[in-house]
Amino acid sequence: MNSKIQTLADSIGKVIVGKDDTVIRLIAALLCEGHVLLEDVPGVGKTQMITALSRSIGGKFNRIQLTPDVMPSDIAGFTMLDGKSGEFIYRDGAVMCNFLLADEINRASPKVQSALLEAMEERQISLDGETHKLPQPFLVMATQNPVETYGTFHLPEAQMDRFFMKLSMGYPVPEEEMKILDRTEYHNPILNITEPAMHVDDIIAMQEEVRNVRVTEQVKRYIVDLVGSTRDDRNATLGISPRGSIALYKAAKAFAYIYEREYVTPDDVKTAAVSVLAHRIILSPQGKSEFGTGENYIKHIVENAPVPAM
Repeated sequence: MNSKIQTLADSIGKVIVGKDDTVIRLIAALLCEGHVLLEDVPGVGKTQMITALSRSIGGKFNRIQLTPDVMPSDIAGFTMLDGKSGEFIYRDGAVMCNFLLADEINRASPKVQSALLEAMEERQISLDGETHKLPQPFLVMATQNPVETYGTFHLPEAQMDRFFMKLSMGYPVPEEEMKILDRTEYHNPILNITEPAMHVDDIIAMQEEVRNVRVTEQVKRYIVDLVGSTRDDRNATLGISPRGSIALYKAAKAFAYIYEREYVTPDDVKTAAVSVLAHRIILSPQGKSEFGTGENYIKHIVENAPVPAM
């Protein structure tokens, strides 16, 4: 593994126990300038993970608890009249940070969801004729509870498609939970990170290095064929758009970089496929009957697709 990535993962591991795969995928999304939707039950460490990431990099961290009464101005900020100067000045919203935890995004109104997702896509805020660029790097980790639906607003498929990855942490195994009990006995484990493992400029430099990872024509065709197979399949009502192809292409490059390769292999594509593609699929009634979830459907697609020779 790349030594810089290992250092960052080890720093996060001072707080998060036993979720190494999820941590690496979160870092991969960051390297691709992508945002993450974390769907999981309360109490498994979603807030701790994004806080640990921000403390490990030394970036600015904001958290916003999304409820039906949150306004778009809470996300994007607002302009107000300065009584002294007589001029309108901009006041930052929650997105003016490096790492934003948007907790329970499906409890926010559609107008607020749209304001957040617009900022994620454009990486800037346009307000009263002025443009305010967001800091770099910029990562949103939005969460939603897959069980409780009372008082929530469904996140439309077009907005789900804007998330680079969808991840789940899951419950810890008993041995991991024993370690969690030990770590939380005397203080919050986040205090274990006493200083950043790297600076935000290091992340920006690594993002540029990821772009330079090579991808052969055979692997590009493999990505296109994987995605294209979802578009004319009776198991899927909605196939994956070109945005999904682009995301899978970027994620495969990130995994190649993480594991110190200058080129992408089909295994990198396979590693990224479920996290990047599953949330972009709408299964047909037949598909739901046969596969149950988008994750199982994408696994089936990957397992049965011809793999190019390298």
